[in-house]
Amino acid sequence: MRFGPVPIAQAVGLIAAHSVRAGEAVVKKGRTITPDEAARLEAAGIGEVVAVALEPGDVGEDAAADRLAAAVAGPGVAVEPPFTGRANLHASQAGLLVLDEAVIAAVNRVDEAVTLATLVPFKPVVPGEMVATVKIIPYAVPGAVLDRALAVAAPAIRVAPYRLTRVAAISTVLPGLKPSVVDKTLRTLDARLGPAGARIVGEARVPHESGAVARALREAIERDGAELAVVFGASAIADRRDVIPAGIEAAGGIVDHLGMPVDPGNLLLLGRLGEAPVIGAPGCARSPKENGFDWVLQRLLAGLPVTRDDIVGFGVGGLLMEIVSRPQPRDGGESTDDA
Repeated sequence: MRFGPVPIAQAVGLIAAHSVRAGEAVVKKGRTITPDEAARLEAAGIGEVVAVALEPGDVGEDAAADRLAAAVAGPGVAVEPPFTGRANLHASQAGLLVLDEAVIAAVNRVDEAVTLATLVPFKPVVPGEMVATVKIIPYAVPGAVLDRALAVAAPAIRVAPYRLTRVAAISTVLPGLKPSVVDKTLRTLDARLGPAGARIVGEARVPHESGAVARALREAIERDGAELAVVFGASAIADRRDVIPAGIEAAGGIVDHLGMPVDPGNLLLLGRLGEAPVIGAPGCARSPKENGFDWVLQRLLAGLPVTRDDIVGFGVGGLLMEIVSRPQPRDGGESTDDA
């Protein structure tokens, strides 16, 4: 691709690198200069313009963007028609955005002329939402550059649709825990489930005892057909031998992980009973504000596994907010157990 000033008489058929206006004569940036436009510019006193001339093997910006966008689009993602060297990718269904970050990085390393940007991984998206964009920086790229980008490209951007729709909510109670607190917690959970098309199919309030938790879990899954269970403790989980993890194990389930490097959300427990995931919710899950509970819940609703490696990886970016209503352990104060 050649780029630079060209006498106006030689500019016909070239691409205007910048918009040019002289009186009534106008040539827009990125447009092919027509004979009529060149004549009007020359009549207005314009002697030369900065223009682009494609060379053999070059691929125009729109064609290059379109081909690369199609190569990285996976299930649940649609490519919009390109314009000005940009091809946008949109979600075609509700779910979580899943990215192959290694492929995206490889595409961006090919050449400075080729760029691919996305939303953050595992972001909940809705149909029509833009999730990524391919932008070709110059007006064209050498075919060899595009070939290298396509060689490392793969369907790296997909939307995992929500799959689990039946959720059980189990609340343990102790003297002093107001029913209104549980009521509000359930409303908050219901609001979280709404965008995923999920709903609460069973709700139980039981004593804060492991046996009661075990019975409630078995009933929720065997009787109510819950695909996922959330247990809200009257007291936060402090140890793997505490009431909620003990209740999961007494029901025949497994505790996979306790604790999470996300604040708020540190005291989350993840387990399973049969095929159904079980979340021991941290106290912050009673609040509608984003916390670590959202990150785990959304992935599970989309049928995505949440492993120990996933959880420990939450630490980068896991400091979501300072909790000003409690003494700050980071400042040497005494921590409460509601995280």
